[in-house]
Amino acid sequence: MDTLSTVMDGHRARGASLLRCEMAAPWALRIEDEAALGLVVMVSGSAHVVPAHGAPMRLDEGDLALVKGTHPWVFADAVATRPSVVIGAGNVCRSLTGEHLALSLGLGTRTWGNAGDRPGDTTFLTASWELASQVTGRLLDALPDVVVIPADEADPTLAGLLAREVQRDLPGQDVVLDRLVDLVLIGAVRQWFSRADGSAPSWWSAGSDPLVGRVLALLHDEPGHPWTLDLLAAHVHVSRATLSRRFTELVGQSPMAYLTQWRLARAADLLREGGLGVEQVAHTVGYANAFAFSAAFKRAHGSSPRAFRSAPVPPGASTPVPG
Repeated sequence: MDTLSTVMDGHRARGASLLRCEMAAPWALRIEDEAALGLVVMVSGSAHVVPAHGAPMRLDEGDLALVKGTHPWVFADAVATRPSVVIGAGNVCRSLTGEHLALSLGLGTRTWGNAGDRPGDTTFLTASWELASQVTGRLLDALPDVVVIPADEADPTLAGLLAREVQRDLPGQDVVLDRLVDLVLIGAVRQWFSRADGSAPSWWSAGSDPLVGRVLALLHDEPGHPWTLDLLAAHVHVSRATLSRRFTELVGQSPMAYLTQWRLARAADLLREGGLGVEQVAHTVGYANAFAFSAAFKRAHGSSPRAFRSAPVPPGASTPVPG
């Protein structure tokens, strides 16, 4: 499995909050939902992302945006428009005076906005994820607070299909929408990292290297295997010195250091999922016993596996992981 596939495989958009918004100017939404990542797909018209820090960014028809919910941000028809609606945790929308607006601004199946019976100036789709996965935290860490993919760089097919499907109400529609949202997200991330401006993380670049990419695939696919540097080098038919030098050059750390961090990141994921006991998680990620695993996990995460599992997950939580 390639590196991006491994990162995204830890994420599924089950029940992603997805809405089609029909807006008539003037309008401005203050987003305080604390979602780890939000997606905006511009169907028609234009709007502005006004982050808490940094310059506003304009979106036009066909553009996509990814916005991290690290800080509250504003989405508006114009930079100067003051917010009149606040989107809070759980996507609860209310007025500045606290009035709930979900019903009064509802416009039909998964559709919301202030346009009412008037034609809207702007139509866009929004989706958001909590992305509590520790492995997917690598994706969040690699992205800036706001990513804009212009229409001429985006795939209009997927976005267009999502725009059509969001208003349908057929059997299995939630699953269809979840998968489409995932595809739009993956397409946007892939396009962003493929740019030639050096913004891609090291694990993205390293994954395309003929030698290091094969080693990363081995580590990602079988983190519980008793890997050694000699064994990895034998699998890719190079000397251990060549592998160590090339891997460290591209990834920024040695193969075995990367493996340790990857194992503990995967372990954090498994602990959050709750299906396996600590001993089972330890064996799954390559530790001989729960004692050795617990000691390594506490060094990396600051708490024991059991305490980590029982602790509440803060919005957008991610853990230091390779890359």
